[in-house]
Amino acid sequence: RTFPAFPPRPSDDDRFDDDRFAETWWGNAWVAALEQGALDAKRLARGRGYAQEGHVDAITVTPGLALAYVRGSRPRPYRVQVRLRTLDEAEWTRFLDAVAERPGHIAALLDKEMPQTLAECGVPLLPGPGDLEPHCSCPDRGHPCKHAAALCYQTARLLDADPFVLLLLRGRGERGLLDALSRLSAARAARAAQEQGPTPLAGVRATEALAPGRQLPALPAPLPVPPHPEQPPVYPAAPGGPDPFALDQLATDAAARAHALLSTGRDPVGELTLWQDAVRLAAARPGSGLTAGTRALYASLSAAAERTPAELARAVAAWRQGGLEGLAVLEEPWDPPAGRFDRARPLLLAADLPAFRPWRNRLTHPGGHVQLRLGRDGLWYPYESEPGHDDWWPRGTPDLDPVGALTGLGSAPED
Repeated sequence: RTFPAFPPRPSDDDRFDDDRFAETWWGNAWVAALEQGALDAKRLARGRGYAQEGHVDAITVTPGLALAYVRGSRPRPYRVQVRLRTLDEAEWTRFLDAVAERPGHIAALLDKEMPQTLAECGVPLLPGPGDLEPHCSCPDRGHPCKHAAALCYQTARLLDADPFVLLLLRGRGERGLLDALSRLSAARAARAAQEQGPTPLAGVRATEALAPGRQLPALPAPLPVPPHPEQPPVYPAAPGGPDPFALDQLATDAAARAHALLSTGRDPVGELTLWQDAVRLAAARPGSGLTAGTRALYASLSAAAERTPAELARAVAAWRQGGLEGLAVLEEPWDPPAGRFDRARPLLLAADLPAFRPWRNRLTHPGGHVQLRLGRDGLWYPYESEPGHDDWWPRGTPDLDPVGALTGLGSAPED
C-alpha cells in the first residue's frame, strides 16, 4: 500500500506535547521502540523536525518494509527503508486465534482501533527497542540517521490512522487477514454447532395433530406493531453481483411498505401505476439528483417509465409537495365546480394582488411567474415559472387559503 505524504504539522497543534508524537497508544509504542533503540538523541530530534515539516514523501508499505524518499539539506532526496521482521506461520495462527476468540477484537480492528489485550496476546505485533532496522542512501552512518528517523515518525502517523498498516508490516494485508478470520470464525461456529447437537423442535406428531376431535389451543395474541420500519442490512459490492445501491433502495422500500401494511391493513402503493410508483421511489431519495447515485436512480426509473429525467424531477417536486394528489395536480387539469374556485379571485384582490387569469383549475398571475392550482382535495398548490416561460414547477406548501399558499413561497408576488 502506498500512502500520500503528510502535510507539515502546525507548530501550534496543542494535541501533541514534547513527549508525544502520535495520537494512539500503539502509534506511540512504535515511537518508543524507535527512540529507545536510537544511539543519538540529536539525530532523533532532527528527524522528528523533518517529519513535522513534511520532508517525508509518499510512504510505501509492504510485508517487512516501509519505504519513502526523504528530503534533507541537499536538492536530491534520500531513499530510506525501515525493515521489521515478519511473523511466521505459528505466530500468525496464535494471533488469528486470539482475534477470533473475542468478537470485539474484530469490531475494534474494523473501527481502526488496536485493543491493548490483542497486542499482549503473546505475539510480537509492536516492535521493541532495536527491532526497527533503518537503511538510508545518505552518507550518515548514525543509527538511525535523521532521514530514517523522519520516516519512522511518519510511519507512526500511518499506524494512528489504520492499525492494519502494522499488520501489513508484520506480513499480512487487511483483505487476507479478514478472509482468514472469516474462515476461522465459520469453522469455530460449525464445530460448536456440531458439539452442541441438534436442538429438539417443539411440536406434535402429525398423526396426533390430525386426529379427529382434537381440541386446538387458542392462537397467541399478535405481537405489537413496531414503532417504525427497521434499517435493512448493508449489501456489499461484489464483482458481477447486484448493485448494492439498488438492493438498499428495494429493501428499504419493502420494509416501509410492510410496516404500513402491518399497521393499517392496506398496501400504500398497491394501486399505483408504474409511473406513479417510479415518482414515489425517486421522491424517497434525499436530494434533487445532484449526486451520482441519485442521478443513476433518476435515469433508471425514468427509462423504465418511458419518461425523461427532467419529467421525473418535476414530478418528484410535485410528489414532495402533496404526494399522489400533488402529482395529479401537476399532470391532470380539471374543471372545478362553481364556489370555492370562484371565491379565490376576490380573496386575492382583497390581499392587494392583481387579477389572476383563470383556466380550468388554475389561476395565473398576469406577470406569468406565479400560479395557483386547485386540487381535488380542496387545497391550493403554488407553482412558479420564469416570466414569459410556460415552465411551471411546484413550489412551497399547499394551503386551503389561496393567499396563504402564495405566502408560503417566501415572497409575495408583485403587481
